[in-house]
Amino acid sequence: MSDTTQDGGVMTSTRPSADDGLSPAELAAKHGLAVSGARPGLGEYIRQLWGRRHFILAFSSAKLTAQYSQAKLGQLWQVVTPLLNAGVYYLIFGVIIGADRGMPHSVYIPFLVTGVFVFTFTQNSVMAGVRAISGNLGLVRALHFPRATLPISFALQQLQQLLFSMIVLAGVAIAFGSYPSLSWLLLVPALALQFVFNAGLSMIVARWGAKTPDLAQLMPFIMRTWMYASGVMFSIPVMLSDKPAWIADLLQYNPAALHMDLIRFALIDGYGAHNLPPHVWAVTIAWSVVIGVGGFIYFWKAEEKYGRG
Repeated sequence: MSDTTQDGGVMTSTRPSADDGLSPAELAAKHGLAVSGARPGLGEYIRQLWGRRHFILAFSSAKLTAQYSQAKLGQLWQVVTPLLNAGVYYLIFGVIIGADRGMPHSVYIPFLVTGVFVFTFTQNSVMAGVRAISGNLGLVRALHFPRATLPISFALQQLQQLLFSMIVLAGVAIAFGSYPSLSWLLLVPALALQFVFNAGLSMIVARWGAKTPDLAQLMPFIMRTWMYASGVMFSIPVMLSDKPAWIADLLQYNPAALHMDLIRFALIDGYGAHNLPPHVWAVTIAWSVVIGVGGFIYFWKAEEKYGRG
């Protein structure tokens, strides 16, 4: 609007705006604007993640198919690789070192193969998780989606690979006298608990790896140490019978050892309950809940930082 002054000049004036005096944050809130890439609330984040469940399944299946697409044996390497590892460990630990002490031949071989297959599930989930963000920056920066879909997809990929390998594992157990029984049904909750644990751990290392990509170079050494401390190739209480009891307890209650023990107990007839630590199911559930839920929340808290530097 304009007004004429006494000397004939024209003075313009602007009507005060309702937005005058508002801070940028208040102005954005008034007009319904939000920060691009801001972290949603935990409930909304879970809802968004559930809405992309089909993508998670398709992405994990595609990664699994592409993993061995250049090899002539293709998907058979999913089984051949851990079997070859088990053969090497049997030669070194079973034949040369004699780590099968306390177990007959018919128990030790499925014991060893089960340990290799089950630990490989955790190991590969962690190794894929540490690169989940840093190795997929193009996808993270180009599209808006819950970043937790990536480490969860990689953990699901490794679960699919293990389920494929379980056919061979069941064949090994049968070949050495452990036939299908009701105890085999325990494989379902045991694998479910391990998947929850692996997914949570994968999200934890994914956040670390997003900030420190060099962690991917250190992780193989950490996983190798964890493998040797988890009784993959030997019975922990038997091998440490001459050591202080707390050392064996500490190693037996580590989550990798618990997962292997539960699956060995379910599959192998000669591997009875006396080989398991007390309260094994309760402790395994506790590990899975703490790492699974805690890892998810820990990853979510840095949601807006992924791919930004």
